[in-house]
Amino acid sequence: MDTVLTACVGPGELAVCVGDLAASPAGAVVNAANAQLAGGGGVDGALHRAAGPGLLLAGRAWVAANGPLPTGEAMVTPGFGLPAARVIHTVGPVWRGGGHGEDGLLARAYRNCLLAARAYGVGWVDFPAVSCGVYGFPVPRAAAIAVAELERGLRGGLVKRARMVIFSPGAAGAWALAAREHLAGPGR
Repeated sequence: MDTVLTACVGPGELAVCVGDLAASPAGAVVNAANAQLAGGGGVDGALHRAAGPGLLLAGRAWVAANGPLPTGEAMVTPGFGLPAARVIHTVGPVWRGGGHGEDGLLARAYRNCLLAARAYGVGWVDFPAVSCGVYGFPVPRAAAIAVAELERGLRGGLVKRARMVIFSPGAAGAWALAAREHLAGPGR
């Protein structure tokens, strides 16, 4: 993975990298999942292909027992064939113009992933750009929301390391810019 930005945040580290999330050796990777935890395209499909059929079966079992995963919530499965020991699944909001609570739901998705990591004793979590693919969330807006939540989680000791692992170098640049701007803000 190519690191675009690394910053010390409280007792932890925030990074933005260009790379393949499915190859991450983090304690957990975050899956930008659909509510049925059924695999799909983008990051979700890549993680399911790399993890093998156990990931799909675990998702189906969870949905059968609990119903669809609500937007903004998170649940955890083993990593199966992934280098990461765990997968934290979250459903980000579909972008509908910004007037339907999308910002709050996206912040909640990142926050709940960090809380899930803490609950499972995971110190290093790698994230994709949740909701920025087929769900259409504007990248600069999503990046600002995500970086703010990751900073809160790092300063609060929920994890020791949070990385945004972005497939496209251009998009990774937007995430790094959002991180620089946020971390250089007042009182930081």
